[in-house]
Formats: sequence, C-alpha cells, structure tokens
Amino acid sequence: MKTKDIAIGAVAALFISALAYVWLAPAGFGSAPSVTFKTLTGEQIQLDDLRGKPVLVTFWATSCVGCMREMPHLIEMHHDLHAQGLEIIGVAMDYDPPNHVVETVESRQVPYTISLDIDGAIAAAFDQVRLTPTNYLINPDGRVVFKKIGEMDIAKLRDDIIQMLQKGSA
Repeated sequence: MKTKDIAIGAVAALFISALAYVWLAPAGFGSAPSVTFKTLTGEQIQLDDLRGKPVLVTFWATSCVGCMREMPHLIEMHHDLHAQGLEIIGVAMDYDPPNHVVETVESRQVPYTISLDIDGAIAAAFDQVRLTPTNYLINPDGRVVFKKIGEMDIAKLRDDIIQMLQKGSA
C-alpha cells in the first residue's frame, strides 16, 4: 500500500510540474542568438543589427533535396518581400564544400544572403542544427517565432512574414 501511495504522489507531482511549465513557459522559442554571418562576398552581418526586420535563417546543403526544392520559393519570396524589409540568410552547413555552395548559388542565381558556416559555430548557436533544411523565423523584436526541421509550408510562412511586415508599417 505504501508503494502505491508513493507512486500516486509521484505521478501527481509530475502532472503538477508539467501543468506549471505549460502555464508559466514563455511563448515562442526565445531570443535569437547573437551571431555573425560571414557572407560569400566576405561581408560580416551581425544578426542583432537586423532588429526591426523579420529574418528567415535557413540552414541548407547542396546535397539536400528538400533544400533545393525550397530554394526557388525562397528566391521568389526574397524578390517579393525584401524591399518591404524581409531578410533571408541561407547558412551553408559546415560539411558542405564551399566550392559546391558557390556553384549552386551562381547557377540558381540566389539573390539573398548566403553565409558559410565553416566552423559550425552558427549551427551550434541555433540549437546544434545538423539536419537540413532547418529554418528559423525571427520577428522584428529578435525573438524566434518559428522553427521547422524539414520542408516548410511556404504559403503559411509567407503569410506570417507578410503579417510581420504589415505590423511594422502600421
């Protein structure tokens, strides 16, 4: 009987703890990490300097079929929304040979910023990203509001970004 009472107490404590976590946990994923992206052209971009704009950080690799399927949609989104404030930063994974990255960016005429994560520091700062595609949407306040491992629902993402842009211009 005593063991049963202990088990019931443990389950009740676990339930109460889980309920408290759900009730008290902050919305979203927290603040985006303070990272510096080094672009293919050698420019250094600090993520913190992009505050005030929605930023999509997309981790990708040239060998990733899903990444290659997403890329035309990201190019279109950049063309449509960059002038309104959207920033897209594609982060090439550390295992991707830089010459493959450059060839892909040139052949696909990628207009948005591409960063090489040579030492894996950016992927590490974003929750140890290892799988591609992995995408993070950061709102203008610098908070991660969306994270997706695998291919995104581009239409939903686009709608979310447009809402952010409209709030910023209101």
